[in-house]
Amino acid sequence: MTSTHRKHNPYRSATYVVSAHELRQLPPDKGIEVAFAGRSNAGKSSAINTLTDQKALARTSKTPGRTQQIVIFDIDSERRIADLPGYGYAKVPEKLRAHWRHVMQQYFQQRRSLRGVILVMDIRHPMRPFDEQMLEWCSASGVPCHVLLTKADKLKRGPAQSTLYQVRKYLPAGASVQVFSSKSRDGLDELISRLNEWYGIASTV
Repeated sequence: MTSTHRKHNPYRSATYVVSAHELRQLPPDKGIEVAFAGRSNAGKSSAINTLTDQKALARTSKTPGRTQQIVIFDIDSERRIADLPGYGYAKVPEKLRAHWRHVMQQYFQQRRSLRGVILVMDIRHPMRPFDEQMLEWCSASGVPCHVLLTKADKLKRGPAQSTLYQVRKYLPAGASVQVFSSKSRDGLDELISRLNEWYGIASTV
């Protein structure tokens, strides 16, 4: 059920900083960065907009695969969100996909400020090859991963909970998962709590 007493949301202050095609274009590698990743059309942009309570901070589109750069949003002077490129869209040229695979591998291996990854999956289509790749990169890099099963409003509670349990069984050690709906805002408090842990922000109701 949707809570009527929501947690204080420190992410409403998020502002756009830069869109980077290469790692060298990112902000200095200091402070705390949390990345949002997900297959194209999994609901990543909508989740970021719901988190920040801003309708158009992250671009949403009926055309999947619009995020083809690492987009950085500042929360404050020490904390950032990194919106990673969406994958799985057939019309993205193979050369660009190969470029982003290389950039993503470097990002996970080299980005010292990366504190966690929110991996966005459509609850109706979880654990696709891209999702498994991201979990492997997180595990290999020692970066915590929290899975957001989005579009939960598309399923009844029973099937949604069943998918939650199934995904939880397949996650590597240290990874966590929750259901989420940008439309109903269900799961927002849980997402805020997890991010507060990673960013070192005291949770207040």
